[in-house]
Amino acid sequence: MPVKNILLACLVACSFVCAQAQNANIKTIDGAITITYMGKLIFTGKLPGNGLQYRINQTQQTVGGKLYQIITFNDRKGREVALAGTIYGEDESIACESEPRDHGIKVVRHVVGPSNNLLNNAVYNRHGDWLLSIDNNSPAITIQPQGNNQYSLQAKGGEIVMRFRPQYYKQHRGLAYFNPTQYTVWKKPVVGWCSWFAYYNRITEADVKKTADVISAKLKPYGLEYLQIDDGFQQVPIGIPDTWLQANAKFPSGLENLAGYIKSKGLVPGIWTNVSFADSAAAYQNKAYFVKNAAGQPAYGNWVGYVMDGSNPAAVQKLFSPVYSGLKKDGWQYFKMDALRHLKYEGYNTYADYFAAKHYNRDEAYRNVVKDVRKQIGQENYLLACWGIHPELVGLVDGCRIGDDGYSYAGLAQFNSFNNIVWRNDPDHIELTPNEAYRSCTATSLTGSAFLLTDKPEKYEGSLLIEAAKKSMPVLYTQPGQVYDVDPSKSALIHMAAVEMSGSGPRPFDAGRSTTTGLFALEINKPFENWMLLGRLDERDKTIPLGELGLDDNKQYLVFEFWSKKFEGVVTKQFLPGVIDSNYHCQVFCFREKLNHPQLLATNRHISCGAFDVKNVQWQNNTLSGSSEVVAGDDYVVYVYEPDGLVFETISCEGAAVVKNDLAGNVRTIALSPSKAGVVNWALGYQ
Repeated sequence: MPVKNILLACLVACSFVCAQAQNANIKTIDGAITITYMGKLIFTGKLPGNGLQYRINQTQQTVGGKLYQIITFNDRKGREVALAGTIYGEDESIACESEPRDHGIKVVRHVVGPSNNLLNNAVYNRHGDWLLSIDNNSPAITIQPQGNNQYSLQAKGGEIVMRFRPQYYKQHRGLAYFNPTQYTVWKKPVVGWCSWFAYYNRITEADVKKTADVISAKLKPYGLEYLQIDDGFQQVPIGIPDTWLQANAKFPSGLENLAGYIKSKGLVPGIWTNVSFADSAAAYQNKAYFVKNAAGQPAYGNWVGYVMDGSNPAAVQKLFSPVYSGLKKDGWQYFKMDALRHLKYEGYNTYADYFAAKHYNRDEAYRNVVKDVRKQIGQENYLLACWGIHPELVGLVDGCRIGDDGYSYAGLAQFNSFNNIVWRNDPDHIELTPNEAYRSCTATSLTGSAFLLTDKPEKYEGSLLIEAAKKSMPVLYTQPGQVYDVDPSKSALIHMAAVEMSGSGPRPFDAGRSTTTGLFALEINKPFENWMLLGRLDERDKTIPLGELGLDDNKQYLVFEFWSKKFEGVVTKQFLPGVIDSNYHCQVFCFREKLNHPQLLATNRHISCGAFDVKNVQWQNNTLSGSSEVVAGDDYVVYVYEPDGLVFETISCEGAAVVKNDLAGNVRTIALSPSKAGVVNWALGYQ
């Protein structure tokens, strides 16, 4: 047999084995169910009584490369079926919703900690990229975390349908390069400032240093970490590495000096680059490093210029490696790669015949470029792909600017299931304008997305709008509560990126400007308490049924609005959020289960109502006590709900002075004035 045919046979055999390895092994014996996948136990369960009374059916189908394994459970006499079991996940597994419900309001859900949400009907295991779910259209389902990445499952209904979907993001969601065993998502907060909308390409060294001075003093204490300079420092026409490494006359001290100045202010220096090449003379002098057009000359495209050839290792080594190794050596630690869509669309897709003639996969050529950048900057530094959706770069970049220039919260509902599973979503930079400051900060913080401001530093010295940013940072590390997108209109078209030839404006699969919901929920699960936050960015939903947030319809909840610091009362079943205050243009409600003793409602430090700053809180011996992280010189306010029948007696605080102690209705407001940053301990005593 010819060598070529032997290789082909081996590839076919390997593909068959790999496909078979995706199948879960499902066994049902006398009402007991076990599921193993890739040699690991992922589910054990039991139907009550005699297994002979049940009709259990299995099917396995591959449709469009997507494998579905389905089990149905029915009682032979038509009675209700009950299934109890345990799902065994691994690190980074989550309890979640697998599909949207057919009715009710649309809410984008994210979670801090292991989710206890009553809407959960599935477990997604990121490490193995599998999803195990129970259809949520008929049975009563509860999936609760039990520790050690295990989840208890209880399901009851006339029929129970269990689905196993291996390679969920890779195949079912169409992300061919998703390989979570090879990388982990960026877990640290990404909070900073970008120069683009403040200065555009007119930015100067003096502008950067002034901004570093201001944000170091005004915003760093609240969690802002990065200062990223954008377009305007490089020489033009951009081309050979020196045009990036040797700054123009507006930056007389050079890039190494500037990175050092930013670091001296306690900030992390970030820098913008792009992958276009505009120097025609250099391109024609180095033709071997460029994609060729039909005439054999360096190919050219709008926005990308002369198309650098990622299929040529020498081109990558000469044109890309020196730029990023040099910038890293100069001290830069945050890297924004722009024009990537143009390299792919106007470059590699437009000149697909060039790669076909070389028998070279153009997606791999594209990845070669970013692989080298990642190699040069290291895993420890943040890499942002800009702009638009880049499914080909999954696993290589830490963040993705999911839409066009200009902030839009819509993309956070259109790609909510990608955030901190695939990469960190970047909705673009936040401008603290009267209409949008609080809305933009709210949506970004509640979703755990990349949070970058972009105003001139004067705004941070005088405007009251800075409070929107201060109280929203840092972002918490979140995971999605849904493995589907609440607005699927964009992600459903992601496959179109493979053939797109123009990146001049938003494509059908890029994050858009309008969406189907203005509701963003963040579930907080701490060792000392669990609670729910709901951001409401518009008034389209007039009534909020608690069950549709995943709260318990049968319980009472205390509701507190964070921005206005208003106690909304005790609610059950549903909540009427009312008219949005025109001072904020949005609302953030905190829902806490009502207890029979004084309890924390919120603090004023962070939009999470205590998830960032409160380290512990407990009720013991008629005392409500807690520990909180505070900012020096900024009064720290604690809001406490006091039920009727208890008498307040004393207050004490270590590390701060008590400057306010007021009671209005059932809410006590305690203001503490700390002399320095750190942790303060406070306690309220009752008779």
